Amino acid sequence: MRVLAVIPARGGSAGIPLKNLAQVGGVPLVARAVKAALRAELIDQVVVSTDHAGIAQAAREAGATVVERPAELSGATASSESALLHALDTLAVEPEVVVLVQCTSAFIDPADLSEAVRKVLEGEADVVLSGAAAHAFLWTPGGEGINHDRGERQMRQDRAPEFRETGAFYVMTTAGLREHGHRFFGDVGIQPVPTRHAIEIDDPEDLEIVRALAPLVDLPEPIDVDAVITDFDGVHTDDRAYVDSEGREMVLVSRSDGMGVSLLRRSGVKLLVMSTEQNPVVAARARKLGVPVLQGLAEKRTVLRDWLTIEGLDPARVAYVGNDVNDLGPMSLVGWPVAVPDAHPSVRAAARVVLTRRGGDGAVRELCERVLAARPELPEPAAPKAALRLGSPKPVAIGDVLVGDGEPVYVIGEIGINHNGDLDLARQLIDVAADAGCQAVKFQKRTPEICVPLEQRSQIRQTPWGEMTYLEYKERTEFGRDEYTQIAKYCDERGLHWFASPWDVPSVEFLEEMDVLVHKIASASVADHELLRALAATGKPLILSTGMSTLSEIDQAVEILGTDKLIMMHATSTYPLPPEEANLRTITTLKERYGVPVGYSGHERGLQISLAAVTLGAVTVERHITLDRTMWGSDHAASLEPAGLEHLVRDIRIIEQAMGDGVKRVFPGEEAPKARLRRVTV
Repeated sequence: MRVLAVIPARGGSAGIPLKNLAQVGGVPLVARAVKAALRAELIDQVVVSTDHAGIAQAAREAGATVVERPAELSGATASSESALLHALDTLAVEPEVVVLVQCTSAFIDPADLSEAVRKVLEGEADVVLSGAAAHAFLWTPGGEGINHDRGERQMRQDRAPEFRETGAFYVMTTAGLREHGHRFFGDVGIQPVPTRHAIEIDDPEDLEIVRALAPLVDLPEPIDVDAVITDFDGVHTDDRAYVDSEGREMVLVSRSDGMGVSLLRRSGVKLLVMSTEQNPVVAARARKLGVPVLQGLAEKRTVLRDWLTIEGLDPARVAYVGNDVNDLGPMSLVGWPVAVPDAHPSVRAAARVVLTRRGGDGAVRELCERVLAARPELPEPAAPKAALRLGSPKPVAIGDVLVGDGEPVYVIGEIGINHNGDLDLARQLIDVAADAGCQAVKFQKRTPEICVPLEQRSQIRQTPWGEMTYLEYKERTEFGRDEYTQIAKYCDERGLHWFASPWDVPSVEFLEEMDVLVHKIASASVADHELLRALAATGKPLILSTGMSTLSEIDQAVEILGTDKLIMMHATSTYPLPPEEANLRTITTLKERYGVPVGYSGHERGLQISLAAVTLGAVTVERHITLDRTMWGSDHAASLEPAGLEHLVRDIRIIEQAMGDGVKRVFPGEEAPKARLRRVTV
């Protein structure tokens, strides 16, 4: 062994009781010192010398060897050198260099520590201590200048820097320490350290200062946890509310949070949103993220404690993100209290981590990425090369949402042509989908002169706008660039994805110019290979409906489309759909045959068949929506009205929670009746 670091950490302290166990950035001071020394490249072993069992335990957990210090070397008058020499004698080692590291310096850069060790190892100095450059003018109580001539005031830039001893570390030759009995001998050198690292903790005020600085000074580190709990207002949002003329409340969130949450869920981390308010905005956002939410909580700490017990989680491996004083209770319960940068000062001071992004501006995404950085990377399942391949379906990313097994069901409200060519009606249907908790709305896009067969063009139709040809009717109800620009803007405001089913190649080009996230392929287009090739060329995710198609026809379509970004939808193109034609077990057939995520596109009346599809593994559900099934138009009768859509989304989320993980166990709610009712005999 060439280099030994010794950290004296006795239990007594005049200024701060058990100072060495005081937490800064959520970590005891003794553990911070141990970790800094362990990360110093040139240090071979780290030892903590202590007379206190709690300090010893914290030191061992941080990775240090512990030397028990006798009482005669643990009093207030005992020198640090005595602890160094006792550790050397106890360990029966004689390293070339010994390093004194002090817990009272919360910020020690391992690189600075290693550089100081190098200087001693290479003979540049016998002793190297940490020092912060200073240009202060010092005075005696009698008014005499100590380091300056008061009659000739020099400018700062003209004065050579002086160094203030920080007390963080002292590196020395072991032979010199034994010969002289103290840490200052021979040639003494200085290892410059940044001023922000140079605060020594002697009294409670110093401790408060370093606690406030820790989030700004500490380098970001991975957050190794099994669960993440977040407040809502000020964490998912910027803590402001927007209220329209009808009293409806809206909040600002970051769309980037959605992908972070989705990736975190996929990695196996449990998530929960907790809010003191009872607000439909909170519920709607949580539904979209696929995260359970607890609202209207008077005492967050108690609720969180019970939730952790039910989930069987170790609080030390849980992160809680807050921004205001009502978050201090739950933050005190977990091992990783986290704050957003604009949180209340008391919350920032209590945090182990302070994020750099504000609430509503990517704070949740930043947290997710730091949690993911601590977890093993998930292996990607092998992607099927073409049709007729078995494989585990991997999720497909649609914007900031992953669609696939293990992800929240992606619910699509199909507006289709139910807008009847009326932009205001389209907006109302978008509101219906958003209020119900859908993630997306879908339209249909046609070039009528291409899509309407010649024999149908001149047929006369009775419409709400009077008698006209079928071609005129299709042109009358088709939205163009202006309408879809407004639709895109409104969907973004309501937090929804939007896309369409293109029925011809010019419509694909139109939708690409609108920069949609995904393309839907209608069941009627499965055999339109020209259209399929145009869609495959976009490189976008594709959703393929399989109604009125044979497996052979689907095989040919998949050969063109590939499977890397493909989602299939089981569908039966009967309007409305009778139960005996639903054939829901085809969901499993398609998943096994093509190795892609499979959803369900329904045209039935009611909710039962769609909900059954979810229990069979449908990863997305698409249903036509309308304001009123009696409205004029071909698809309204087989559509869901607002209340029905709301119930569908609600029940899908309940089913997701109820499916569980398949592991048979006794749940906390069963313990009391088990103790009361279970009779055991032999």
